[in-house]
Amino acid sequence: MPEHSGSTPENLPAQIGNAAVTMSSREIADITGKRHPDVKRDIERMLSALDEDASSFAHIYLDSMNRDQTEYRLDRDLTENLLLSYSAPLRRRVLARMRELERLVSGGLALPDFTNPAAAARAFAEQYERAQIAEHTKAEIGSRREATAMNTASQAVKKANALALELDRARSYATVKRMSALHHGQPFNWRLLKQTAAEMGIPSIDIFDANYGTVKAYHADVWREAYALEIPTGVQA
Repeated sequence: MPEHSGSTPENLPAQIGNAAVTMSSREIADITGKRHPDVKRDIERMLSALDEDASSFAHIYLDSMNRDQTEYRLDRDLTENLLLSYSAPLRRRVLARMRELERLVSGGLALPDFTNPAAAARAFAEQYERAQIAEHTKAEIGSRREATAMNTASQAVKKANALALELDRARSYATVKRMSALHHGQPFNWRLLKQTAAEMGIPSIDIFDANYGTVKAYHADVWREAYALEIPTGVQA
């Protein structure tokens, strides 16, 4: 069964006890900006792949509404295994926090005496500051994702508009082959069309053709001037 713990100072997300450092799934989520349920799912998949019993790493804590919730606590080895699937910047943040905790254990700093109200207050203040930094990081990541999504949408709109313009442009042009098919095999002189286009200052465009790769298509005004013909509405080059 998961170990049950209340919302006491001793149950901060990162645990230090008996010279062993563990990091909770909640703190990993805070540092990386990921959702806690997603981090828990990553941990469960990793533990399953390692043939480990996930329940032996589970702990119960009380959330802000005093409800029982489950988190996982991992030692350095398992934390590093988990981070293999995360990006380099996220790995760096989590490992930096792990090294900070290890320095506390190795003799750099002692844990505060939580029976002392002043010491407990300082501990909570430090934890709050870390939470604020994590929240800021999470918000920054969210803002970047939103900006990326907006840019992607903007690019998609630009492409759609460009395609629409290109289609409108294509409807104003027709090839000799297409016009001949529409007019029951009537022959058309491409040289006359080319000369007329040059005189009118309306360049032809290249259109894909399965037989020749590309062929020339001439503007509706050129067809009108050279042969007094209109390109039927909706006709593609």
